[in-house]
Amino acid sequence: MYVDSHCHLAFPELNQRLGAILADMRAADVGGALCICTTMEEFESVHALAMAHDNLWASVGVHPDTEGLAEPDVDTLCAWAGRPRVIAIGETGLDYFRLAGRSIADMQWQRDRFRVHIRAGRRLDMPLVIHTRQASEDTLALLREEGAAAGAGAVPRGVFHCFTESMDVARAALDLGFHISFSGILTFKTAADLREVARFVPLDRCLVETDSPYLAPVPHRGKTNTPAWVPHVACLVAELKGLPVAAVADATRANFEQLFRVTVPVKP
Repeated sequence: MYVDSHCHLAFPELNQRLGAILADMRAADVGGALCICTTMEEFESVHALAMAHDNLWASVGVHPDTEGLAEPDVDTLCAWAGRPRVIAIGETGLDYFRLAGRSIADMQWQRDRFRVHIRAGRRLDMPLVIHTRQASEDTLALLREEGAAAGAGAVPRGVFHCFTESMDVARAALDLGFHISFSGILTFKTAADLREVARFVPLDRCLVETDSPYLAPVPHRGKTNTPAWVPHVACLVAELKGLPVAAVADATRANFEQLFRVTVPVKP
């Protein structure tokens, strides 16, 4: 049984056909999914999905690209993360891809927001869902700084989602204790370097995801992605590691359960 560790079922293009998507997940042996929050305004919709379905869970956080909406603070993130079926802080991190004429120095607001999420995760010992794009050096530096500041307290933990970074970044993330999640990008022809990373990452630190509605894997590239297609990612991980796909499905599900401290329901 597979688990989609990162999807956006609250987005309109998926939410409006949720019944069909859940049926497709069952047919594809996808036993559960983590529904990711990207804004404070979106949280109630994301949380409602998790409360309505015993195989869906929610996160709480603000995507690094979000501007002009409500800013999170540690107390609010912790309060909302304390609700039933909320199992992660994020999606959070840094993204320097769309600077819009600004310098990296101008993105201090992103770094400050990231620290807020890290501190909420530390306070609750809850995993972070990390987004990093053209910002891996600063992402890792902030995680190290906040981990050092933790002293005897909980250090940051979680997953680097939709991983597209270098082998060196993968090693650094693993050294910090993080998991690494692979998406449909792994199946793209242009992703040869990423496939080498997937070969390298130990199976007990791997997750698989869709990031749906985005990044549909081959052979569905260009279509609206859904959690039912996460087996395509797992199949390629299995091929790269020379393992049966069932072994990858079982391992990534177990990793999900261990990281997020949940049990994926087994359907009769």
